[in-house]
Amino acid sequence: MRSTAKYIWIFVTVAFVGGFLLYESSGLFGSTPITTTSAVATVNGQDILVTQWQALTQQLEQQQTQSSGQSVSLDERQAFQNQAYNQLVDQALLQQEIRRRGITVTDDEIANAARFSPPPELLQDPELQTNGQFDLAKYQRFLTSASAKQSGLLFQLENYYRDAIPRQKLYQQITAAVYPSDALLWRSYRDQRDSAQISYAMLQPSAQAITATRVSDDEVRAYYDAHKNELERPGQAVVTVTQIPRMITAADSAAVRARATALRQRIVNGEKFEDVAKSESSDSASAISGGDLGKGVAGRFVPQFETAANALAPGEISQPVLSPFGYHIIRLDSRTGDTLALHHILLPIVQSDSAADLTDRKADQLSKLAAGADRPARFDSAIRTLGLKATRGQVLEGQPLVANGEPIPSVSAWAFGGAKPGETSDLFDDATGYYMARLESVTPGGIPSIDAVKNDIRMTLARKKAVQNLVDPARKLATAAAGSSLEQAGRVLNTPVATTGSFSRVTGLAQLPSSNRVIGAAFALPVGQVSAPIVTDRAVYVIRVDQRNEADRKVFESLKPALRQQAAQSMQQGRVQQYLAGLRESAKINDRRKDIQSSLRTANS
Repeated sequence: MRSTAKYIWIFVTVAFVGGFLLYESSGLFGSTPITTTSAVATVNGQDILVTQWQALTQQLEQQQTQSSGQSVSLDERQAFQNQAYNQLVDQALLQQEIRRRGITVTDDEIANAARFSPPPELLQDPELQTNGQFDLAKYQRFLTSASAKQSGLLFQLENYYRDAIPRQKLYQQITAAVYPSDALLWRSYRDQRDSAQISYAMLQPSAQAITATRVSDDEVRAYYDAHKNELERPGQAVVTVTQIPRMITAADSAAVRARATALRQRIVNGEKFEDVAKSESSDSASAISGGDLGKGVAGRFVPQFETAANALAPGEISQPVLSPFGYHIIRLDSRTGDTLALHHILLPIVQSDSAADLTDRKADQLSKLAAGADRPARFDSAIRTLGLKATRGQVLEGQPLVANGEPIPSVSAWAFGGAKPGETSDLFDDATGYYMARLESVTPGGIPSIDAVKNDIRMTLARKKAVQNLVDPARKLATAAAGSSLEQAGRVLNTPVATTGSFSRVTGLAQLPSSNRVIGAAFALPVGQVSAPIVTDRAVYVIRVDQRNEADRKVFESLKPALRQQAAQSMQQGRVQQYLAGLRESAKINDRRKDIQSSLRTANS
């Protein structure tokens, strides 16, 4: 073993066993001084310290940086802050529940788990594998080595299992009663395998009919009161953004292709592919293991890569292959059916040094002229001086800004991170260029006032009323169709009839708006029968089931054991998530992220 140091961070960052828990949320920090005892949240009276939150956020960022080889944007940092916050809150809730239930772990349980049930990260480590498979004997020898003890790995393993085993016991208690019955399995199987094909007439209100439909203020108020929580909106901001792109020329592409050709020649001349990949490939995730992409079936990669890989013979090394990511050198290691084992080297297409210097100098000028300014005119002046263009756009909190069809990094997180209207951002950058933004306006998220949404509510209710006005015409159509055919009744009543392709309950009918009721009727009506009017939010349908194919019960019986295992795992994960959501809902959680973020921003200004 070359080193055990890489294992240490694994156990620091792993907070949950298995793939049970999902993390989501928003925000950051307050007006009081931030110290090592400041809490970012309090969960049922238990503090989660700012230092814990910051440390976990940093670990998540470091993992991303190590994987991608690039620094994280403000948007990504905010996502990691949210993930870390939710992870720590969930961890506190679960620890409290473990104590409440009296769940404990013994030293023998920890020793056995460490010896026979290594964490997932170690199962996947190439240094603990033989012929591509985890080698338990090799792992157990490693545990008894002096390097494992001296590096602190055993101590970290003990802490990991002392935390993980009680969690696993809690999960087992939570999911003990989970068992997918035969009826549930058969219903799920049928939902995926049953198929139907229908003909339908769709009656939709015209825009004029919706506009002419009267909705009273009392109806608007009643709808607002009943659906207030559903109307909650994210924060919105308007920004003006300018960009200095990293322009890639044909000469840049040719230079990278020439470099890829030279690397391939080095390998053909005798250098190990793995050594060249480790030193030259920009795909840091695979470069660390010599460019290894593992084994997998078709569809893993972009089409250009797939086509080139499939054309290779085992052991053959491709010529440079161009994809949206750059130039690849691919080696096919083995082929078993449609499963390929591959290595690759990636060289992204980047600017030449001279062009990059010009871009960097221009970005430096923009930064000196306008970055961080609180006077809007400086931003405009800088754009004119440097001959740049500006684009105005709207951005939603928690989502990246998209301008001219392209995502713009960091601007969204900056706009909702305490910036004031008229303020200009710092200079942001990514692989495609440099960016700077000015905040024009910001509207906090939350439940809007009735005045802000009354027009939308009025339109929603008017559409529903206009749809209801089509029920009688649809009923006449259905009655006429029952006496002749749907097509003939449609011609007589001047209503087009269309036919769908085959669909299942799962795939549904994406081409029909609000079609869940239509799908239900398609699998309930006898074949050939015309339905009564089916009312949805946006239209009224009359359908006829033309064809239906039902799932094969014998095939289901042969697959039932595997289906039960899959369903049980899914139900267990769902049960844990549901349980955790219940803990969150009943807990008293004081989220102080935005206060602390505000304090940090003030301290750094």
